[in-house]
Amino acid sequence: MSAVHVTVWDDRDGGQGAAHSYAAPALFVHNIFAWGSDSAYGFAGQRPLADSRRLLLMDRRGYGDSPDTARSDFDVDAEDVVDILDDGGNGGTHLVGHGNGAVVALLAAARRAGLVRSLALLQPSAFTAAVDRPAVAGLLARVRDGAPGVPEDITPQQYLRASTEGLGMPAPDPTPRRLRAVATAMRERPVWEAEIPLAPIRDAALPVLVVCGTWEQAPAAYREHVGLPLMAVAESLTDSLGGRLLRVPGYYPHTQEPAAVNAALREFWG
Repeated sequence: MSAVHVTVWDDRDGGQGAAHSYAAPALFVHNIFAWGSDSAYGFAGQRPLADSRRLLLMDRRGYGDSPDTARSDFDVDAEDVVDILDDGGNGGTHLVGHGNGAVVALLAAARRAGLVRSLALLQPSAFTAAVDRPAVAGLLARVRDGAPGVPEDITPQQYLRASTEGLGMPAPDPTPRRLRAVATAMRERPVWEAEIPLAPIRDAALPVLVVCGTWEQAPAAYREHVGLPLMAVAESLTDSLGGRLLRVPGYYPHTQEPAAVNAALREFWG
């Protein structure tokens, strides 16, 4: 039994589909400030995909309906993903991760590639796997050279506003559920500490789809400090893993352009 909460969506006939038409399930791993089924930053926009297969939406520890954690950690999350994959049956599971959740998905796939049927990475923040790109190297230099962390006296509501309105974007409603997710993100282990082995994924010949926003309409500061490094990571992982790169308008591909992302996932999953 998994240690974290998993929302299951299955909109096939009777929730089971025809007995002769098995489709491998898909497991989604969310980014910060969110939870699996979240409509603002999570995967609510991917619900239409449940018409053809079972969708598993994991809430990472400290998010959604999963238990609290003193510190969110990508290594722990990756083990939670592996546990869910272990329960997914022998046919393998399609794995989808967004942002920091894509780092978790990469780590899980590297550890247990035999349980993964394909890997879709939505704007992955796997910076340490793309250190050869100047935009990424610059970001890592800034954060590793003493960039200020989260001030101890800032509240989750203040942090949410600074991370959204402070960059020129609308802030979601500060509900208790959202603020808990923000508080967890404030304590999350930095993804630039992740050591991501790509060789096991290449060796397993996993199909890889990388989805990245174009960032043209993003606030200037957000595009410069976050968007450019994330686009560089997407390009680097596509090259390193022999994957396919899909660029869509915006900076939250699966929430801003769900139809395009869903169509790409359907085609990718076959």
